[in-house]
Amino acid sequence: MNPDVTILYDSVRWEEKALLEAGKKKDINIQMLDCKKLSLDLEKKPEEYGTVIQRCVSYYRNIHSTAALEGLGVKVINCLNTGVFAGNKLFTHMLLKKYGVPTPDATVAFSKDSALQALETQGFPKVIKPTVGSWGRLISKLNDMDSAESIIESRETMYPIYQIHYLEEFVKRPPRDIRAIMVGDKIVAAIYRTSGNGNWKTNMALGGVAEPCKVTPEMEEMCIKAKKAVQGDIVGVDLMESDEKGLVVHEVNNTTEYKNTVRVCETDIPSLMLDYAINIEK
Repeated sequence: MNPDVTILYDSVRWEEKALLEAGKKKDINIQMLDCKKLSLDLEKKPEEYGTVIQRCVSYYRNIHSTAALEGLGVKVINCLNTGVFAGNKLFTHMLLKKYGVPTPDATVAFSKDSALQALETQGFPKVIKPTVGSWGRLISKLNDMDSAESIIESRETMYPIYQIHYLEEFVKRPPRDIRAIMVGDKIVAAIYRTSGNGNWKTNMALGGVAEPCKVTPEMEEMCIKAKKAVQGDIVGVDLMESDEKGLVVHEVNNTTEYKNTVRVCETDIPSLMLDYAINIEK
């Protein structure tokens, strides 16, 4: 029997297991496919996959497998453009601005010297982020020129993507951010992620604590625009409550994690994702 939905993954997390269990409960034929075992003849019609839900953690494995499958006529959620755009913080920032979504102020510099010059002109604190990355890795707060020189110098020896210096304002806000899960044009659940252990980062992987967040019309309108900016179907939108600007969007997640959102909101996100996937037009 051909699958209704294929879950394409490279690491089995809680989210992928939850999708499989939701499929069993709904009598949806789910195929679990390890991308590391996948090879595709790009000159032949592919086997039947149904709708593919892209869940690969690796950015490069994610976008390349999506490109190959889409090129062979397979429907993939999210599409290649979403993977590319949402997977890069600079690309996301520029598209959010184009769609009128408020964002933190940011600067991009293309060498150590130009980055330091921008910091000298604009002042501190700033947050330096890799344009491609997740889970708060290689994100640092720059408090002064000495720390900036040291951190930026270390990146000059890394892979070239880390030599693109993305500098974001340090947003004055409550010690939390918001993760909103979008399925289609609706926020199905949202949580506050409060900093843990005094850390200014709110990532759950770094000790953040989750609690339910009430969805407001302003938040939903902003998240719909953000989702459309990156051409997404199912995404996580991360927002901050800036003291100066109000709500701002600082990230859109292509293969969003939702374990803690399900836990604290008691919303069956995996079932909603599967319903969307089997009903979407191919």
